[in-house]
Amino acid sequence: MPLNEALQVAADYNLDLVAVSLQAKPPVCRIMDFGKYKFEQSKREKEARRNQKQITIKEVKIRPNIEEHDYNVKLKNARRFLQSGDKVKATIMFRGREITHPELGQKLLLRIAEDVKDLGSVERVPKVEGRNMVMILAPKSS
Repeated sequence: MPLNEALQVAADYNLDLVAVSLQAKPPVCRIMDFGKYKFEQSKREKEARRNQKQITIKEVKIRPNIEEHDYNVKLKNARRFLQSGDKVKATIMFRGREITHPELGQKLLLRIAEDVKDLGSVERVPKVEGRNMVMILAPKSS
């Protein structure tokens, strides 16, 4: 239908002529109430944003010579964070001359990864950053 005719039909019904697809040959248009369409579209976008899960990064800090009970407490926290759908940043803090033995920190981080492998996977392998060694665990998608 020619453009002038389509505009006339839209004006007769007190509606708007909206271009749906300009790339098509000929362009596809629709006669509708544009204000109502924009309102419904924004409502759908708000609903989609509301249903989206915000992923945050929770951090678990430990030292390389951690005691077994303290390790279990930190592990329990990391498991809880992964169950709630958050990423976990496991950080080993080296003080003084401890930095000369990074293999101890790496061993500890790999132990954490092994202990939580049922809930999450390693997103970023252990890496030394200054005086810290960092590993990021991501929750497994259900």
